[in-house]
Amino acid sequence: MEPRSGQNGSALLEQVKKSTPPPFLLKTYMLVEDPQTDEVISWNADGSGFVVWQPTEFARDLLPTLFKHSNFSSFVRQLNTYGFHKVTTARWEFRNGMFLKGKKELLCEIRRRKACANRQDRDRRRDHQTSSDNINAGADEDRRSSSSESSLSEYSNLVDENESLKKENGALSFELSSMKRRCKELLDLASKYAIRNNHSSSTLTITGNNNRHGDGSNITEEEAIGDVVRKEEKGLKLFGVRLGDGDLYGTRKRM
Repeated sequence: MEPRSGQNGSALLEQVKKSTPPPFLLKTYMLVEDPQTDEVISWNADGSGFVVWQPTEFARDLLPTLFKHSNFSSFVRQLNTYGFHKVTTARWEFRNGMFLKGKKELLCEIRRRKACANRQDRDRRRDHQTSSDNINAGADEDRRSSSSESSLSEYSNLVDENESLKKENGALSFELSSMKRRCKELLDLASKYAIRNNHSSSTLTITGNNNRHGDGSNITEEEAIGDVVRKEEKGLKLFGVRLGDGDLYGTRKRM
């Protein structure tokens, strides 16, 4: 009895599945039937298929509300797994013999093809891999960009540091030149002072010797000056005649 009950339960579940349309088909049928979306998606002229008039708006505005994504290509692949085919290349028109206007009950007869399901799984995995590759590529690009920005920042810092060193070098060179000039001025001043000091010492020595009598006693300044004047007067000559005790006129009288 128990095995027979299990078989009956499985058969009942299978019957329920057959009598219930797949959620994808129900949602698609609802979109096609809704008159408010006729400008974007609607039945064709005879109701044997539907047309997506504006794929961009359909993917942006309608797909997220029922299918939780905005990928129009993924929606088309789903249609292919349930036996839909694109009728014309001029527009996005799809048909299935069991997807008809006013025949919603026929949706239960549409079954998902296993080969298409497997292909869809492969496509999904490929899309996931592509997405992962894109993410990795983006991460690599970010790292390269970050490395490039870091290199540019280091180069800029080196340039700034180089300019700063040039300025410091120029300032040090100017200061060194100024110090050399000052040292030269000090040396010149010291040399002049030494020459002047030697001259003063010689003058003082001569003056000191002249300010003493023959016996070594000191003489006054007036005496020294008078002595110098007398020596100069004795040494004066006029037309080869020395001016001494007798002047020129006295000599002429005696003559």
